[in-house]
Amino acid sequence: MDPLTIFLAFIALVILVSIIATSIRIVPEYQRIVVLRLGRVVKVAGPGIVLLIPLIDKGVTVDLREQYIEVTKQTCITKDNAPVDIDFLIYFRVVDPKKSVVEVSDFRGAAIGIATTTLRAVVGDIDLDQVLAKREYINEVLREKLDEVTARWGVKVTAVEIREIIPPREVQEAMIKQMSAERNRRAMVTEAEGKREAAVRVAQGEKEALILKAEGEKQAAILRAEGQALALRYVDEEARKLDPKTVLLQYLAALQSVASAPSTKIVLPMEVFRLLSPLKEYLEEYSREKG
Repeated sequence: MDPLTIFLAFIALVILVSIIATSIRIVPEYQRIVVLRLGRVVKVAGPGIVLLIPLIDKGVTVDLREQYIEVTKQTCITKDNAPVDIDFLIYFRVVDPKKSVVEVSDFRGAAIGIATTTLRAVVGDIDLDQVLAKREYINEVLREKLDEVTARWGVKVTAVEIREIIPPREVQEAMIKQMSAERNRRAMVTEAEGKREAAVRVAQGEKEALILKAEGEKQAAILRAEGQALALRYVDEEARKLDPKTVLLQYLAALQSVASAPSTKIVLPMEVFRLLSPLKEYLEEYSREKG
């Protein structure tokens, strides 16, 4: 064969193989292909093998997985005229592949534009303190606003997450001082509470000790009183067993013991002699019995 013919045949084969290769598409589970035939959308194909008519059909691949857009730091002015730098992430996924191809040419650029505009509007309506404290509120407002717009593009915004809010330097210094003062205050409060708790415990211990001491003294007094009462009762019982003569003899024995000292002088009242009359009678009766 003519070498030129062989070369042309080889070129034709290569072109044919290339056309066939581009006409057969293997679509994964997480993708879809929007088929445009002569510029018109005819179907959304996939997953699996998708056949395209060479030179007539065009396939646009759409990823259905959740994706994110990183929005770099945006300077926003708060309601009290404080500049803050905010960067955030937008999480989204395609729910309608056809709309995502037909309704918007650059979804990422459009989403970033809407997000930054909405962010400035939201931050401009609240003070700096609220911007720092209401991060979740800002996230939710941005998500709702973006979702309203992107719904017509066949895209669902699943979440918006602010990564960092950077206030002005002087505000940061004031916040650091405030946090330091707050920590010192908490430390002082904790120390004061500890001292108060210790004082309460000491007072409680002293109170309980005094109560126990008083209870002990009370119990001891009760026991002493009971012992004295028991002793008196015992003496009374023993005294009841003695007759008058025995008592008189004990009286005289005690009197003799007192009078045994050389320097002792005893003055006896008249009543003593009346007490001796029973002894006299007893001695007389004893003498008669002996006689």
